[in-house]
Amino acid sequence: MTRTIKPLVAGNWKMNGVKADLAIAAEVAKGHDAALRRAVDLAICPPATLLFTLTASLIGSRIATGGQDCSAHDSGAYTGEVSAPMLVDAGASYAIVGHSERRTLHGESNAQVKAKAEAALAAGLTPIVCVGETKDEREAGKALAIVRKQLRGSVPDGATASLVIAYEPVWAIGTGLTPTAADVAEMHEAIRAELGRILGKATAASVRLLYGGSVKPSNAVELMNVANVDGALVGGASLKAEDFLSIARACA
Repeated sequence: MTRTIKPLVAGNWKMNGVKADLAIAAEVAKGHDAALRRAVDLAICPPATLLFTLTASLIGSRIATGGQDCSAHDSGAYTGEVSAPMLVDAGASYAIVGHSERRTLHGESNAQVKAKAEAALAAGLTPIVCVGETKDEREAGKALAIVRKQLRGSVPDGATASLVIAYEPVWAIGTGLTPTAADVAEMHEAIRAELGRILGKATAASVRLLYGGSVKPSNAVELMNVANVDGALVGGASLKAEDFLSIARACA
């Protein structure tokens, strides 16, 4: 943890959730007491169909919401896309861009991720830019080089210290596997240094660096106490209120 940075724990519900699941967010809000509010920022990124309703249900809770992706375009003939201004209109504060599932399943390039992040910034959203290596890339000793390249190609022009970077080793997402604390420390230190080259050291020192990839209550304390880890991007565990809160408490 970077002691001068207030951590962020963001839940990515992925393609899960219908109106009945708003009860999960209500339970999270109930457990988000004054002490936790002071120590940790929370955000929930539901599917787009729930974003407005979920945001409205969390008014007064100080839990933010976000989109799981956003278009690089503000409007137009882009069937099925959701723009950054639309996310803002629905009440979002964040937009996840470049998640490994978007990069892998939809073939998104670094340039596309950067364009989306810039669209998010222009609309007033905070982009959560995701980076991470595959199992083959790590075993080949290329993990650091891959992530540095992703950062150079994906960090939006004009980014400030409000930018969020999420390191999510692709091989750890949804598998139950996690890198060692030493591996996470090495990667997050490298990310901070690369951001220093991109944004300047003073700005990079305040950027929140999240870890994502099979984060759960049983490993959260260890992961959240690694240097340069400023919170978590949580997948499956964010669909269970108590698990999500336990991870948040690990940051506190």
